[in-house]
Amino acid sequence: MTYSDTLLKDVLTRAKRIAVVGVSLNPVRPSYFVARYLKLKGFDVIPVNPGHAGEMLFGARVVAGLGDIEGRVDMVDIFRRSDAVPPIVEEALDAFPDLQTIWMQIGVEHADAAAKAEARGVTVVQNRCPKIEYQRLFGELRMGGFATGIISSKL
Repeated sequence: MTYSDTLLKDVLTRAKRIAVVGVSLNPVRPSYFVARYLKLKGFDVIPVNPGHAGEMLFGARVVAGLGDIEGRVDMVDIFRRSDAVPPIVEEALDAFPDLQTIWMQIGVEHADAAAKAEARGVTVVQNRCPKIEYQRLFGELRMGGFATGIISSKL
């Protein structure tokens, strides 16, 4: 799927509170460092993982499911297999009437669940990473894909 840079930038600009479904407490897992990155960028990140419910991650208590989150959520970022997406989207639509975006991570797609969310006016992004897109769209990556820090071969 192709998404315009304008759409992706709009999604990442308007989202303030992001529920990360399937987040890991293991710092080498992609879900951990993506959630950490989003938190460091100022997003209010709510970690969602029933296996770690009650534990703390990035200053927030991990919740078992989307229905356990109090208040508004702007974006649900899904770190689960594609076949697990439909009930997550269903729960998100039920729990958050003002939900703006369902974001499915790299390798995660589900056309029927996406269509259901889009029919409710929710923007859906599939098979993309918000961390990568944020870095790309907000000038944190150069053309070669490197961070904008200084690279030197000097010892």
